[in-house]
Amino acid sequence: MATRIFKIYTAPQWERRVSLGHLAWAPVDEADGFVHLSALDQVLTTANKHFARQRDLVLVEIDPAALPAQSLRWEVSRSGDRFPHVYASIPLEAVLDHWEFPDGDPGFALPAAILPPARRIGERLHPIP
Repeated sequence: MATRIFKIYTAPQWERRVSLGHLAWAPVDEADGFVHLSALDQVLTTANKHFARQRDLVLVEIDPAALPAQSLRWEVSRSGDRFPHVYASIPLEAVLDHWEFPDGDPGFALPAAILPPARRIGERLHPIP
């Protein structure tokens, strides 16, 4: 299975896709010259670091195979992690799904719908491989 990649948008940024015909670039994307994305295991860290106390957020899953050819690059950030960056506009056809992404207490939690199925072993839940 390919690595799942995601973009966090404010509600107004997400709505701009309708008039643009592709996904909007956030101000940080415009400044850096590429679209900042996160792998599934990076979403919560990204959200808590860059979107804390923000409301009306949308978490969008992007299909890497639907991106323009050679536009996706995995690049090292300041923390040493490799993050997905897209050096092109993301077509609407690349959107696999989206969810409201409310900030909870003490922080963000992934929407249950994007978590992999789990099986119960004893009293613990384990992802199904």
